[in-house]
Amino acid sequence: MTQSPEAEIAQFLRRMKYVAVFLLVGWVVWLLAPILTPFVMALALAWLGDPLVDRLEARGLSRNTGVVLVFVAMVLLIVGLMLVLVPMIERQITTLLSTLPQAQAWLMQVGIPWFEQKTGLEVMQWMDPDRLIDWVRNHWQQAGGFAKTFFGYVSRSGFTVVTWVVNMLLLPILAFYFLRDWDKLVERVASVIPRNHIGTITNLARESNEVLGAFIRGQFLVMVALGAIYAAGLSLVGLKLGLLIGLVAGLISFIPYLGATTGILMAIVAALVQAQGFDLKLLVLVGIVFTVGQLLESYVLTPRIVGDKIGLHPVAVIFAVMAGGQLFGFLGMLLALPVAAVSNVLLRYAHQRYRQSDLYVGEKTPIVLDAFVDQPNIIVPGRQGSDPQ
Repeated sequence: MTQSPEAEIAQFLRRMKYVAVFLLVGWVVWLLAPILTPFVMALALAWLGDPLVDRLEARGLSRNTGVVLVFVAMVLLIVGLMLVLVPMIERQITTLLSTLPQAQAWLMQVGIPWFEQKTGLEVMQWMDPDRLIDWVRNHWQQAGGFAKTFFGYVSRSGFTVVTWVVNMLLLPILAFYFLRDWDKLVERVASVIPRNHIGTITNLARESNEVLGAFIRGQFLVMVALGAIYAAGLSLVGLKLGLLIGLVAGLISFIPYLGATTGILMAIVAALVQAQGFDLKLLVLVGIVFTVGQLLESYVLTPRIVGDKIGLHPVAVIFAVMAGGQLFGFLGMLLALPVAAVSNVLLRYAHQRYRQSDLYVGEKTPIVLDAFVDQPNIIVPGRQGSDPQ
């Protein structure tokens, strides 16, 4: 039925109202991003722990008892990982600092001369202190602006550190309360949904929850597995900083190809500095470690643990993380993949509705008979010579 112009204008204004509300919420989130970060992290921990609490409740325990048990288990797991990883990372950082003079000597005596020979660019002259002083003297205004910006950042960094400490102290408290009241929060959200849309929104929420669960829990396990594979492999082949490089490569592997690329570049530089030159054997072994890690990720870890439920292309993942970081900082990077996964579910639903709409189907569906020419067993009304069998 064709709508009147007044009805179409009213419908358009209602949609614009929703767009305005969405933009207002985005603006508020952008303003409160530093404050919202611990709340979002606590909500994520509560969401991860709620299925375990529900299982304990199914076995006869009370909600509070289940929450306490799951919360204590999560805290013990985090503390245990810190007790194991922090000393190892500390030793790796100590090794890194001890190799800095060696790396500097190799860079000045081997690395830069080789680069100048291959490219024809003069880089060594910029390492001359007198030339650097002359450059700063000639660009003192720009240097002064940079210094002002830098020291302004340093003056603000104290407040930033205090904010991070407060957030870390608030995180377990918020996570406990969110986990305890998770079912109540879900019920309150469900109670404000319009009744004529409750079925559709419930199905979309269930599908989004399944996608997020399959991706976030699975991706976390893949990150841990890759970090362990890279760290163990690089350490076994004799790379002194292999543990640190492997852990970094594993932690950022949630962005497709970035973890492996960053790990390879860091490992090559570390191998060149460690060997004080071109050690073909060490470089080949480093390449084998990352090749094996990528093969395991592509054909074993991701298909078996993550699966294809999220349905996001790697380019979409990279764009979501970069866009979230650009718009909302660290909070945006935390929300990027969950928002992208939920948006993907909504886009699939919108595509399904579009395929069923009059815009796609048209007001009158044409009858196409050519498709039945090679199918004699199908009866087409009005077609002569059809085989009724």
